[in-house]
Amino acid sequence: MHRIYLELGPKKVFACSLDWPGWCRVDKSEELAIDRLTGYAPRYRVIAERAGLDFEPGEPMVVERVKGSATTDFGAPDAEPAADSEPFDAATAARDVALLRAAWALFDECAAVTPEELRKGPRGGGRDRSKMVAHVTEAERSYARQLGVRYPPFKSEADREAMREELAAVLLAGGSGAWSSRYAARRIAWHVIDHLWEMEDRRSPS
Repeated sequence: MHRIYLELGPKKVFACSLDWPGWCRVDKSEELAIDRLTGYAPRYRVIAERAGLDFEPGEPMVVERVKGSATTDFGAPDAEPAADSEPFDAATAARDVALLRAAWALFDECAAVTPEELRKGPRGGGRDRSKMVAHVTEAERSYARQLGVRYPPFKSEADREAMREELAAVLLAGGSGAWSSRYAARRIAWHVIDHLWEMEDRRSPS
């Protein structure tokens, strides 16, 4: 079975995989969120395969429900499930980091071949490519602080890579701070993957 948890906001629900970091989708109800999560399985498979992992998640099984917030309704996961405090081994940590590295690589590759101007949303919103990349990078720097990894604003891509390497090392060691290691891997991977898929969708003409 595929273990998932549900984050219940006032108006929206996130369905998130406990064992596949970054595989999280949001919708207006529990049922719709689970359907949306499973509907994205083919796209997540690309990430898993880049990480060198077999992706056969099985049927989703809700193992926990957590209370969300206005952030949940805004469209970002915001609550840490109790399952993330369970003991885990070095192999699990290495697997989480491999998936995060795959998400980083695919996002960077997508950005490299995406035109600057992206198709706008139905109300004319959405960042163009450079602003989206900058947003993901800056959010990652903020997220890293939750694990005690602190960097000033980046002056080069090398600065970003140095932070990612330190962040990966902390996650491999099972380190934690304001966020647990497993939650941090999931939240960071989710943000990268969410914008990867957004970029893929919005670079197409329709």
